[in-house]
Amino acid sequence: MVEILYEDNHIIIINKRAGDITQGDKTGDDPVGEEVKTYIKKKYNKPGNVFLGVAHRLDRPVSGILVFARTSKALERLSAMFREKELQKTYWAIVERTPEVVQGTLTNYIAKNQEKNKSRVVDAKHKDGKLASLSYRTLAKSDKYTLLEVDLHTGRHHQIRVQLSNMGCIIKGDLKYGAKRSNNDGSISLHSRKIKFQHPVSKELIEVTAPCPKNDALWAFFESQMEK
Repeated sequence: MVEILYEDNHIIIINKRAGDITQGDKTGDDPVGEEVKTYIKKKYNKPGNVFLGVAHRLDRPVSGILVFARTSKALERLSAMFREKELQKTYWAIVERTPEVVQGTLTNYIAKNQEKNKSRVVDAKHKDGKLASLSYRTLAKSDKYTLLEVDLHTGRHHQIRVQLSNMGCIIKGDLKYGAKRSNNDGSISLHSRKIKFQHPVSKELIEVTAPCPKNDALWAFFESQMEK
C-alpha cells in the first residue's frame, strides 16, 4: 500500500518505495502513480479517470518523497517550481566512507551518457558539462558506514550519486557508481528525506519528512541515532 505523507485538493505527496518507478519505462512495469490513482479513486469515490500529474522524478532505486499534482493548475505551477529550483529538497545518503571534511559544498561539472543512463564528472570546458552543486554534512556513523545529509542546489542527472562517488563517498549499494556490493533488495541507500516549499495554489508553507525505508536494519539504526 502506498504511504501518503500529505494530501489536499491540489497535491499529494507519497513516500516512494525503492524499486517503484515514477514514470513508465522500457520495463513495462506500472508506475507508482497508478497506485496513487487507485487510492484517490477509492477514497473519494471518483468515477472515470483520475487526473494525476508527475511534477518531478525520483530514480527507481531511490526511496522517499515524491510529489504529484491532482489538478492541471497545480501541475503547471509545481513543474515550474521544480524547474526554477524553488523547492528545498534534503536527502539522506548512507555512504561507504566518511568524508575527510565533515561538511562542505561540492561543485562539479557533470555530463550525462544517454546510452548508459549514467553521468560523470567532467572538466568545466566539456561540451556536455553542466554545473552541479550540493552541500553535505555528516550526521552519524556506524562501524562501516556514514550517514550524510545532502541539500541540492541544482538538479542534474544522478547528481548526488555522481558527486558523492567522485568525492570517494560511494552510496551503499550503488554498483553503477562504484559500490562494493549491491543491496539485497536492489535499492541504493539514498532517501529523499525532506521537502519544503510554498503550496502552488494556497501559497502556504508545506514541510514534509519521509520516514526511512522499513525492514532495513541500517536505516533503522541511523534513524534512531538522529532521534536521540
